[in-house]
Amino acid sequence: MKLGILPFFDKERGTNGPFTRAFLRMAEGAGIESVWTVEHPIIAEDYEPLYSYSEDGRAPFQVGETEMCDPLEWLAFAAAVTEKMKLGTGVLLLPLHAPVVLAKRVATLDALSGGRVLLGVGMGWQKEEYQTIGVPYEERGPRLDEGVAAVRALWTQSPATHHGRFYDFDRVHSDPKPHTPGGVPILIGGSTDFAARRAARIGDGFYPHAISPDDLAKRLETMRATAEEIGRDPDDIEITVSPTSWRWGASTDVGVMKAYAELGVNRFVIVANEAMSTELPVIEAFIRKVREEILPRL
Repeated sequence: MKLGILPFFDKERGTNGPFTRAFLRMAEGAGIESVWTVEHPIIAEDYEPLYSYSEDGRAPFQVGETEMCDPLEWLAFAAAVTEKMKLGTGVLLLPLHAPVVLAKRVATLDALSGGRVLLGVGMGWQKEEYQTIGVPYEERGPRLDEGVAAVRALWTQSPATHHGRFYDFDRVHSDPKPHTPGGVPILIGGSTDFAARRAARIGDGFYPHAISPDDLAKRLETMRATAEEIGRDPDDIEITVSPTSWRWGASTDVGVMKAYAELGVNRFVIVANEAMSTELPVIEAFIRKVREEILPRL
């Protein structure tokens, strides 16, 4: 079982270089396999409450108090101060990016890090983000699908060609290529049946958010059935889950963790805040508790 971690996203530590360097080196030394970033280019002061993982549509953070760094810039820093740790986006909002620019940035990071990038992608929920950047909110799903195809073309073809509804290029060269053969693994975010079907169709992995074991079982049934319908082996699709995104503290609940594991989850992502401290020795003890006391019992 692989174990990833989400770092801190508060203003005191989000862009604190010395703390982040020490945190990453501690986490890698404690056996963390991957570190994950999130993305919101902006947070609207008065956003429409469309967050689908809460009853009131409000996101689980305070506007103005959370610091979400650019995910790829933060991971480039992480790559430079670690040796083996995977570098994941959980998730990057692909429809808000130009695929040609994104393909270059991700390939550069993957090449320099020796093939350590995991590109988790999703659509997001905040209308104001789309309005601010100038991308139609209603087109986010089709743009995500086509964006994945365009990025993969740029990673695997030389010259690359893609003719689509939103993105169009013909016989262009995009270098460097990713270090990872075939391109960087792409994980599909989202917890709906549609996201599960998308993961089966175009994902190397599936990363549902805030999902219970019971609901995950339903999504995985959809994902596996869809994969089989199109001739894919469902076992080729890696499953990543953050237990505490569904219920705070679930990372240390053996029963919950076992329920996820029995469904075929390949990676758990814990959250630094679960340690209830910003002191590195306390966080390290929490990581080791999950690795040495929880995971062996699954």
